[in-house]
Amino acid sequence: MAATVRGGTRPDAGGGADGLDFTVPPELSARAPAEARGVARDGVRMLVGRRAGPHTAHHRFDELPALLDPGDLLVVNDSGTLPAALTGRLPEGAAVVLHLSSAQPDRHGRYLVELRRPTAGAAAYYEPGTSPARAGLRIDLPGGGTAGLTAALTPRLWHADLHLPGGLTGYLARHGRPIRYGYVDRDWPIEAYQTVVAAVPGSSEMPSAARPFTTRTVAHLAARGVLVAPVTLHTGVASPEAHEAPYAERFHVPESTAALVGAVRSAGGRVVAVGTTVVRALESAADADGAVRAADGWTDLVITPERGVRAVDGLLTGWHEPRASHLLMLEAVAGRPLLERCYAEALQARYLWHEFGDVNLLLAR
Repeated sequence: MAATVRGGTRPDAGGGADGLDFTVPPELSARAPAEARGVARDGVRMLVGRRAGPHTAHHRFDELPALLDPGDLLVVNDSGTLPAALTGRLPEGAAVVLHLSSAQPDRHGRYLVELRRPTAGAAAYYEPGTSPARAGLRIDLPGGGTAGLTAALTPRLWHADLHLPGGLTGYLARHGRPIRYGYVDRDWPIEAYQTVVAAVPGSSEMPSAARPFTTRTVAHLAARGVLVAPVTLHTGVASPEAHEAPYAERFHVPESTAALVGAVRSAGGRVVAVGTTVVRALESAADADGAVRAADGWTDLVITPERGVRAVDGLLTGWHEPRASHLLMLEAVAGRPLLERCYAEALQARYLWHEFGDVNLLLAR
């Protein structure tokens, strides 16, 4: 039976056409890493969509090198995933789960955190009106750590003063665990949430578009003449239920990557971003003509079809939630007809969603 992908209410990320609305059956959530399902990391499925036509085709991820041309450039996010979930105690003694959403403090020394309700499995959102979050709340954390909420950024995200003995990275390694959502079957070790290109610890959640890469895939890309270069963007906590626009995240585009992007595009090659995080980083470092410069700082850029993309010609990404703000970015890269076709085919062919699932390669040219 054909799947239906239709227009819906657009997330609050800028005006324009309706966002995509569809239903993902629960059984299409990837509940475990590919390896635990008997599939190699680079053996997950990949739906390839080309804007011309539009045209789609079904592949495995390990076929990626043959689908790109010599001289194309893949830009990857080298941010490593932190065990960013902590169990703490409220003043009255009740347990609470704290998700750290920024590995680096803002200019006032504050971090972003999210409070969740402990459950037998993954932590859950508090029911409306039941969250203990309030200005001045102190949360006791393991090993003598504390978090003090100062002010709300959104209804679920709060600025907080953190005191973590031994420094953030070391503290999380001792006391934290990976953030896990309810569709994942159990707690998996932090290694399951690291990509082969991870080099700079700092993400609250895995930059998952790069998860299917293996050293074998990278070697085949090099043999094909496809270039690979890094940027860094440290991800905050996702909001699959809330459909919020992305908030500010820390990023770095090195001079070598900026120069390579320019050289590849000048030579007629394509710049393919591996993940929405990479699109956000490159577009934040690009001028109005699409020239990318070295950049370092925080970006609150929200990419919509109206704004468009200037520095990328393609995007490798996972499958996103209905009406998620990231779908606006995908539409900016792929165009609405191709995006609708890809999601309809993915649902019909039973592709798997979320960080351990299958992927979508969108090529604008």
